Amino acid sequence: MVPHNPSSTSTADRERGPAISVAAMVEGIVGCKWSVSLLEVLGRGPTRPSALLRACPGLSPKVMHQRLRKLTRFGILGRKVFGEKPPVEVEYSLTPFGKRFLRILEEVRRVQEEWDEGALSRPDGPAEKKGDDPL
Repeated sequence: MVPHNPSSTSTADRERGPAISVAAMVEGIVGCKWSVSLLEVLGRGPTRPSALLRACPGLSPKVMHQRLRKLTRFGILGRKVFGEKPPVEVEYSLTPFGKRFLRILEEVRRVQEEWDEGALSRPDGPAEKKGDDPL
């Protein structure tokens, strides 16, 4: 994270709150099955909250709204309101950053599939030779 000059902070930055690292975002999102499920649905295109609830059986409206607010605060989702008087319609969609972020989740899924298929070596497998550490 790059420190910034508070006097040059834009209004949008101040509304978002304190800066957060991408690693913290990944941890906060990957650790929540509902956030991942919502992002999978939103990866198909802009979606209204009612459609998100239908696509995620078991998800309560309260938890959905908490997750949507969090993802919007992170800058992963955009929220568009249609209409000025109630009832207004709301639609969520991935931002350009959100589309990049979704690729991280897709890579995590691919690694998990390879792990499940045994294509990746497991830590409880044969000991590796010294100097073979991939990291």
